[in-house]
Amino acid sequence: MRTLKFLAVVLLLGLPAMVHADATDVPGSAVWYFHIDLQAMQTDSAGQSLYAWLEDEVFAEIEEEIGIDFGREVDRLTAYSMADQGPVIVIEGEISQESKDMILGFVAVSGDIQPLKSSGKNYYHVQDSDEDHDGMSAETSDITIDIESLEDEAWLSLAVANKLIVTSSEGQMQQLLANDGKIAGDRGHGGALIVLTAEKTLLQAGAKSSLLGDDDDGGWESNILRNAEQIAFMLAAANNSLVIEAKLVTTEPDMAQTLASVARGLISLVAFDDDMEPDAKAVLRSTKVEADGRTLSLSLVIGADLLVATLRD
Repeated sequence: MRTLKFLAVVLLLGLPAMVHADATDVPGSAVWYFHIDLQAMQTDSAGQSLYAWLEDEVFAEIEEEIGIDFGREVDRLTAYSMADQGPVIVIEGEISQESKDMILGFVAVSGDIQPLKSSGKNYYHVQDSDEDHDGMSAETSDITIDIESLEDEAWLSLAVANKLIVTSSEGQMQQLLANDGKIAGDRGHGGALIVLTAEKTLLQAGAKSSLLGDDDDGGWESNILRNAEQIAFMLAAANNSLVIEAKLVTTEPDMAQTLASVARGLISLVAFDDDMEPDAKAVLRSTKVEADGRTLSLSLVIGADLLVATLRD
């Protein structure tokens, strides 16, 4: 296995899985972010079925790849990238000494375990000695995020209590170590990404639409992305159910209204499918799609078991 694969595998496996995010954890200048609260997912009844699915489909593969029990040791994961700076990954939890030893073993394989120091904290520079490789990217059917910069080199630190910090540049690492693992940002400026929050948020993500994969077939997904500036997603728990909310900022106000009408029409058409389960039809028919200026909003409430069954299919 390449020496930096363990740095990228968490993000690679986490994104396809589908975040109470503190907005200060995501800098205002970020171009994409992803946050998942596994601790909240385990302790909330609505999130437990989803957590069990993650254990089966995601954590088992991570442990097989890198030997670390991700489900047992990780409480939260936040990943983001600021323009032209590459990705940052912050993993929070009670990371065992065994896992710390394994991580430093990966560092040693890169050829230099001499620690660097910033703000009185140690960090390490890791370089990939395997030059014959393809770039890495995190990908779903609709989203592709290039994290090739972590493939060549990265900086990592275990010096902040209960955090593993991985960055693409030394400057990012020094900023994070100076601020206990956070880079504060002004979320009020015009280019800041949408950060959706709720009382019991389990998962959250957002991105500039230019980073989202665009199909060439002129389909529904392509039309959305071509006419959007940014998109955000949230999965939260409420009243023993899961709430899914998405917001999309379009390029023009008229486009938001058009996309809302099209979405409502498609939902109505799909809900007439005789082969669809009654529970799924009820969820679709209760889905709310609204447009306000350039913002398109979609929200729905779904049972945890139904969502997991959909994911397994």
